Amino acid sequence: MSTEASAEPIEPIEPIEPIESIESGDRSATLDTGSTMQAWRIIGAGDPLQVMRREDVPLPSPGPGQVLVQVAAAGLGLTDATLAQGLSVNAPPPPFTPGLELCGEIVGVGPGVSQYRLGERVVGQTTLPSGALARYAIARAQDVFPAPTALDDEPASVFHLAYLTAWLGLYRRAAVHVGEWVLVFGAAGGLGSAAVQLALAAGAKVIAVVGSDEKYKTARSLGAHVVLHRHQQDIEAAVRELTRGRGVQVVFDPVGGPMFELSGRLIGFEGRIVVAGFASQQAVPVAPEQVRAANFTVLGVNSALYREREPELVQRAHADLIRLLDAGALRPLLAETLPFDQAPQGIARLVAGETTGRLTVSVNALG
Repeated sequence: MSTEASAEPIEPIEPIEPIESIESGDRSATLDTGSTMQAWRIIGAGDPLQVMRREDVPLPSPGPGQVLVQVAAAGLGLTDATLAQGLSVNAPPPPFTPGLELCGEIVGVGPGVSQYRLGERVVGQTTLPSGALARYAIARAQDVFPAPTALDDEPASVFHLAYLTAWLGLYRRAAVHVGEWVLVFGAAGGLGSAAVQLALAAGAKVIAVVGSDEKYKTARSLGAHVVLHRHQQDIEAAVRELTRGRGVQVVFDPVGGPMFELSGRLIGFEGRIVVAGFASQQAVPVAPEQVRAANFTVLGVNSALYREREPELVQRAHADLIRLLDAGALRPLLAETLPFDQAPQGIARLVAGETTGRLTVSVNALG
């Protein structure tokens, strides 16, 4: 918009109080804030099948800068698994409602949030302890975004976080270029599959590493140029042959542990290793001398920090992801939609590493 079209400021017309009361405030549509709802609660730390309990809990109320979302579907992820196991340093004290990701409709807003957001279909991240494994969840207004119209509620519920993290890791941190070799570990998982698709959309040559025959087929279906089975092939030898001994320019690692160690041997000159996750739960040291000698860079990516420090970038990333989705470049890898009563079983499968792609829980059936 041209700044030349701006005129001198116009004095506001009195009174302005009714206008402000329409634009922001504490409003929850017609909901009775004293009522209860069904929710899954984590009551301790351990096996999800043992520490998750279905309960009637009070309907949450949005605070300043927050919205109340009627949940349609709750995407499950490894964060939910670590929350149940007591391995997350950011977990609230139990009991609390898990479920970090959702698709749903804004039905209430807290002070400071525009009333015009009421009725908006959104995707995004919840604010614990009022997570998405319930009929209603709380989220910060800045953490939920317009839901993609091309996706139904279930695939939309697993769209935002994985693709945002992969976008930030590959496009912002690693600045992947056309024609570069990009090696993706855990390529058939939720985060890894997002990285494969975004690397392809950037014009990179993608090597996908997986750990089972089923995941091999999945990575192939995503369009990866090369798929390697880590239990049946020598990954290091295969990558060196593919790159003529030069190594890859970018590694996207959501696994850590032994995969991170392997990354240091496969990264090429001025390469970038993106540390995007810790699925292995195995810590390995970063050797400064190896980094210096091989002249590569290790880059961390934590989407939560961008939400706090660069929310405008997160908004731009979401808009770009919607554009790529609408263009057919992205396809959320939704493996299964579970009924609400099987949420603990879904999280237990994540703990056991038994999933390909993402799981989501349908909440619409709660009425």
